[in-house]
Amino acid sequence: MRVGRVLLGNPVVAASGCFGFGAEYGEVYDISRLGAICTKGLTLRPRAGNPPPRLWETRCGLLNSIGLDNPGVEAFLREELPRLKRTGAVVIANVWGASPEEYEQVVQALASSPVDAIELNLSCPNVPGNGIPGRDAAATAEVVGRARAVARGKPLWAKLPPEAPAGLVAVAQAAQEAGADAVCAANSFPALAVDIRTGRPVFANVVAGLSGPAIKPLALRIVYELSREVDIPVVGIGGITTWEDAVEFIMAGAHAIQIGTANFLDPYAGPRIVDGLRAFMEARGLGSWEEIRGCAHR
Repeated sequence: MRVGRVLLGNPVVAASGCFGFGAEYGEVYDISRLGAICTKGLTLRPRAGNPPPRLWETRCGLLNSIGLDNPGVEAFLREELPRLKRTGAVVIANVWGASPEEYEQVVQALASSPVDAIELNLSCPNVPGNGIPGRDAAATAEVVGRARAVARGKPLWAKLPPEAPAGLVAVAQAAQEAGADAVCAANSFPALAVDIRTGRPVFANVVAGLSGPAIKPLALRIVYELSREVDIPVVGIGGITTWEDAVEFIMAGAHAIQIGTANFLDPYAGPRIVDGLRAFMEARGLGSWEEIRGCAHR
């Protein structure tokens, strides 16, 4: 199957920030069984991330405030990417910049590398400053346009937040017009936890990102709406933990899905969902996911 110009063996992609660079999961199973792997968010220079605590469990999800802890794009190219490519996995590099210029510089560093696509993280809720350009259509268009100009033909995916003041459809359309090959929706939802022992917010940044099963119906609605309004593929993200969840997203219009928190709940979540989708296709006699993709719209 394809997401734009990116060929995937199946629609299951490991979401950025929930799979590291694949090394740990590669000790558990063959990670090339997944459709693709999105790397940890990469920045121009090494980044230490936010102070602890960084994770906080809820009854039906997970709050995180990692803050893009990563070794920087040059270390990734030197140390992580060669190992990842040896596994045979499709590699999508997730990138973030503190400014449009930084996004451009990180994409330029990746443009001649063997990554299969670049995912522009326009939606991280856990960093200060220009962390969420995806909440604004003009800011999104600027970042995507700058990236497109230096990407040397690399496919660009735009990872969007779950909400935007003027509406997420307008942001997705701006990404499309600026040259994005796909939009990914949605990143984690801004949320809050209070430590009742101290009476203070749990996280230093106060607001963190909520992921996991709690957000699945919300994310599904976003994918349904976006897939009706844009002409480029939509990659569904949010609370997917079973193959049945994945089928719902495809029926709502997604070309592929990303699994994040599910990897923490079960390290075998990825291959388990891949196997479930394969069995579903066989049971339904489907030759392609295109036969049912978007059927909820009909």
